[in-house]
Amino acid sequence: MRFDVTSSFRPADLAVGLGTLALLCLIAKVGSESFVRFHPPDVIPQISLDPRNLPNYAARSTLRMFIALVASTLFTFAYGYAAARSAKAERVLIPLLDILQSVPVLGFLSVTVTAFIALFRGSLLGLEAASIFAIFTGQAWNMTFSFYQSLRTVPHEMEEMASLYHLSAWERFTRLELPVSAIGLVWNGMMSFGGGWFFLAASESISVLNHQYTLPGIGSYVAAAVAAKDMHALAWAIVTMILLILLIDQLFWKPLVTMADRYKVELSAGEERRFWVVDLWRGSSLPKMVNAAISPIWHAVDRWLSARTAAPEVVYVKPASRRGDIAFNVTTIFFSLVLVATAIRFVWNAVGVHEMLHAAVLGLATAIRVLFLIAFSTLVWTPIGVAIGLSPRLARLTQPLVQIAASFPANFLFPFATLAFIKLGISLNWGSILLMSLGSQWYMLFNVIGGAQAIPNDLREMATSLGLRGWQKWRYLLGPGIFGTWVTGAVTASGGAWNASIVSELVSWGDTTLKASGLGAYIADATGKGDWPRIVLGVGLMSVFVVSLNRLVWRPLYGLAQRRYQIG
Repeated sequence: MRFDVTSSFRPADLAVGLGTLALLCLIAKVGSESFVRFHPPDVIPQISLDPRNLPNYAARSTLRMFIALVASTLFTFAYGYAAARSAKAERVLIPLLDILQSVPVLGFLSVTVTAFIALFRGSLLGLEAASIFAIFTGQAWNMTFSFYQSLRTVPHEMEEMASLYHLSAWERFTRLELPVSAIGLVWNGMMSFGGGWFFLAASESISVLNHQYTLPGIGSYVAAAVAAKDMHALAWAIVTMILLILLIDQLFWKPLVTMADRYKVELSAGEERRFWVVDLWRGSSLPKMVNAAISPIWHAVDRWLSARTAAPEVVYVKPASRRGDIAFNVTTIFFSLVLVATAIRFVWNAVGVHEMLHAAVLGLATAIRVLFLIAFSTLVWTPIGVAIGLSPRLARLTQPLVQIAASFPANFLFPFATLAFIKLGISLNWGSILLMSLGSQWYMLFNVIGGAQAIPNDLREMATSLGLRGWQKWRYLLGPGIFGTWVTGAVTASGGAWNASIVSELVSWGDTTLKASGLGAYIADATGKGDWPRIVLGVGLMSVFVVSLNRLVWRPLYGLAQRRYQIG
């Protein structure tokens, strides 16, 4: 297809062209600031509390967030696909994902920051990579769980149709599995992006192993403002953060949500979502010109990948090898036991049994807070999420507010909360529940919204024609429709709450520090001191708590969602 540039040029082309050019220039300028010298303690970045530096700090933090989001998306596709399509891989990858989700961001930073600095010796790029990796660990696990759950609940009719047409593995992924998972993936990506903001201060102002590393960014700006008790700088950071979240919501997430809505599985046409950025993009001829230029290349790649992953003409179902399964299970269990025994021996020799029992009791205290949050989030956010998901108008009105609330780093509010707790005499043992909720309850809300939006319009119309209302509507339509995504939300909210306990059970304002009795405060304290035996003990115990909860509660609920509440 050919386009006549002179005759088809439209005002929308000017906006799209200038916008794209400005974005590329900004990325190049901000990205180049990462290639400077870094030789601690002599040459290290300095944070200025002058508000005029905030636009640059915000741009640098945003670039780190989007690089981490791209890495998280690629990881999600590879990891989630392998876990969903291979029974043997699933037995290893899903428990491992449980453990990875339970490891706090500070735990990853303790291990990786020194390695990244050594990898890019003398350059700030090493610290940038460590920060991006920390943000990645705050985004990837939730997205992977969502994609895995979507692949496991693809409607049987569509699976049979893909087999009937002999779709290759590549065609099955791009024509069936990716579209089916699009809505959940977009909403979870939005929520995970908000989770990344939550740990921004920790990933830019890194205090591990008795070393303090600081990267220019809005997170480190807030950390410096808290240390200096500078309320004026903190207020400027909050305003900048709100504007930044609104900008990203308008230019990135809302267009993605609008486009993902076209992949809803339904038989009847519902109300078509529209958004001004999407309309502007579709009204411009520049994207069509670019698409026409790269279309032949993409078509060739698509055909090549389809041919390389073609489905066999005759499918030979190989009987399951009991001997092979036993060997696989024995090998997996053996290596797991060796790792666990090594870690226990390391901790036992350093701290003793009394310290281990003390940490376990602290873990129980944090577990009670996490379970309370899950119950509270379910009661409050499930009806609100369903109402937003079923009403495009309500979704348009509330999405910016929900996005701001979910994306706004709760750490920015911790100084105010600390002052309030001190003034009102509230123990952090109770106050930490409020702080943890700011970093975890949104997982539940976003998943329920995504689940409600994925309920086909024809099912909604049928429920209306049958006169289903109130409890009956929840029992026969809404409850089954959102059950799978609610489980995903509960799993990720639980993991988010455990992770948030690291920064919620130990807070400070200037020289004043409040500490709750819990495993999060234990790990944060040990990480700051560089106490490796206690870091391993705390992170290991947190993994045990999270994995046990997932095995005993969430996994059976996942199975129930697949057996009884699969749409299609």
